[in-house]
Amino acid sequence: MRLALGISYNGQAYQGWQSQPSGQTVQDQLEAALGKFTTRKVSTLCAGRTDAGVHGLMQVVHFDTPIDRATSSWVRGTNAFLPRDIAVEWAQVVPETFHCRASALSRRYAYVLRESVVRPSVDTGRIGWVYRPLDMDAMKLAAAHLLDEHDFSSFRASSCQALTPVKTIQRIDISRRGAYWRFEFEADAFLHHMIRNIMGCLIAVGQHKQPPDWMKEVLLARNRDAAAPTFSPDGLYFLGPRYAPQWGLPDRTPAYDGLP
Repeated sequence: MRLALGISYNGQAYQGWQSQPSGQTVQDQLEAALGKFTTRKVSTLCAGRTDAGVHGLMQVVHFDTPIDRATSSWVRGTNAFLPRDIAVEWAQVVPETFHCRASALSRRYAYVLRESVVRPSVDTGRIGWVYRPLDMDAMKLAAAHLLDEHDFSSFRASSCQALTPVKTIQRIDISRRGAYWRFEFEADAFLHHMIRNIMGCLIAVGQHKQPPDWMKEVLLARNRDAAAPTFSPDGLYFLGPRYAPQWGLPDRTPAYDGLP
């Protein structure tokens, strides 16, 4: 049968999602735990790879297995072998036609940022930080230039392996609660470092270092050198993919409620 899992993790201790020879990735930890639980090798596919230091609230993976156990057993059993900063949130049997990456309609990320003259302490590694005030209206005007289908080469890392830089951003929401800012992005797919590069530009506009229309100039340049430096990974969270209702998969996890 084919099984889908929803995974949450704090990415601070890991070299990203994708398996590495060091074994210090989230995928390595998950597959090791699944191997101990099933006493056989398990290889997973994920909905979206995340970089070192990036967190996940609902990464979705799938794999095929001959082992028939209750979904609650897959959750509790796998979690028993995972480190404390990674957890299986849910498990569900899916049809063989389901593919965690190809079946996704969109992918969602959030960036959480603290605006304060004092650097983070308790939540260090879990939020980004700026000490200069930000202008919400200016950032919203800048973000509007990025909506719909565009060539996002200006926001693409040199190491990006995507077949095309053309992506469609469906939504960018910017909100604030106290000292904490939350930026939410939803698109059909994202390029390597795309959100962190967009964040660098949004912050430059928010701090009045650039006007809002500068974002359009950066976009049309199709050149990474035109954009701001890549922003910190600390406050970036993969919120997970969206799927068609036919698959019956969760849209969010309890971990969402703990995000500022």
